[in-house]
Amino acid sequence: MTFKKLALRAVFAGTAVLGLASAQAALPIQHWTLANGAKIYLVATNALPIVDVQVDFDAGSRRDPAPQAGLASVTSAMVEKGVRAGKNGEPALDQNALGEAWADLGASFDVSAGTDRMSYSLRTLSDPALLGKAVALASREIGEPSFPDDVWLRERERINAAIKEANTKPATIAGRAFAKDVYGVHPYGEEVTEETLARIDTATMRQRYQELILPCRAKLSIVGAVTRAEAETAATTLLSRLPAADSCAPLPAIAPVAALAAPKDERIPFDSAQAHVFIGQPGYPRKDPDHFALNLGNYVLGGGGFVSRLTNEVREKRGLTYSIYSGFAPGLDAGAFRIGFQTRPDQAEEAVKMSREVLAKFVAEGPTESELKAAKDNLIGGFPLLLDSNRKLIGNVANIAWHDLPLDYLDTWTTRMNAVTAAEVKAAFARKLQPERMVTVVVGGK
Repeated sequence: MTFKKLALRAVFAGTAVLGLASAQAALPIQHWTLANGAKIYLVATNALPIVDVQVDFDAGSRRDPAPQAGLASVTSAMVEKGVRAGKNGEPALDQNALGEAWADLGASFDVSAGTDRMSYSLRTLSDPALLGKAVALASREIGEPSFPDDVWLRERERINAAIKEANTKPATIAGRAFAKDVYGVHPYGEEVTEETLARIDTATMRQRYQELILPCRAKLSIVGAVTRAEAETAATTLLSRLPAADSCAPLPAIAPVAALAAPKDERIPFDSAQAHVFIGQPGYPRKDPDHFALNLGNYVLGGGGFVSRLTNEVREKRGLTYSIYSGFAPGLDAGAFRIGFQTRPDQAEEAVKMSREVLAKFVAEGPTESELKAAKDNLIGGFPLLLDSNRKLIGNVANIAWHDLPLDYLDTWTTRMNAVTAAEVKAAFARKLQPERMVTVVVGGK
């Protein structure tokens, strides 16, 4: 192992034990826009000699054509399979050569795609020589992916095998049915299948890349031991190999998730020891002003583990399940609210009935003052743990950037949580959830 890799491992290991004094929610977020239209969000901190960068594009699965569901996911995976010969005369690199190059630098680079965005993540030491080389290599992966045909054919077979295996599991079947029932024709409800994979080739990936991955659409979040000038140089270099756009017209609008007009109940027979149950409906977009009230209320309802109402009523008092939870998944659009649990098939109907009753009562009455205080104590007390490493801090900064949240969001988080009242929680849940119009999916039993 090289000295650089040993040093980097030691420094990166230290990021897991930073206290709040090092992470500092009070560190200011600097924000500006490059000449190419890219938006930069920087937290400069010398707590450790490392730099984390996340580059986000509106290129998640919600942009996939329905017949090619999964395109965003496989495109992001293929970005890391090789780069073509560079415009500056650099040789092409396959996946193995890229791995060796990153190992030599003692840095890491990853690409992923979620529902809303495609993300590129770089982590490197802040030493100028290493930082420059890492940024240059990352710029090649971002701007010059080769999308090799032979690798894609192999990857497609591997993914197909994984899909076939997943389709034998009740959890997969339940999740797919729930998403379809909640989202309808909205892209949030689409899922990759063998049929959609068969319609995806490397030409499709290249076309999608050219349409969506443009400098003017990038949001770059940077945390670490760099100055603003160094951050601007790094950001400019990272995007320098992408094609310059003559114009940066807004991407086509996506119709919002539609509210449910009526309840939907789906019972899917499956020979399994446990029935898998999901109950829910569309929730809310992340920018919704009710976010803090809904977070606190959900902790009381089903997000607080053993102290939640659902656990107390469904597990503790009646023994109908080992664990049960509730949660919202807000994104650019209304991600789902979901109650989830497993139970014996012969107990499924009773467990569903009790879960619905607990939900309806909570929406109608809201939390008690003591429940709300306990939720605040737990969430506010745990807030420093959301910022105790560079990796966690970059995630928070990237979310602020992606959802256009106020730059002082981390500074005001505790104050805003403390200000929420029980009446506000009740009102927020009444606005967002209609217990009489829920999707219920049960997979298991006859």
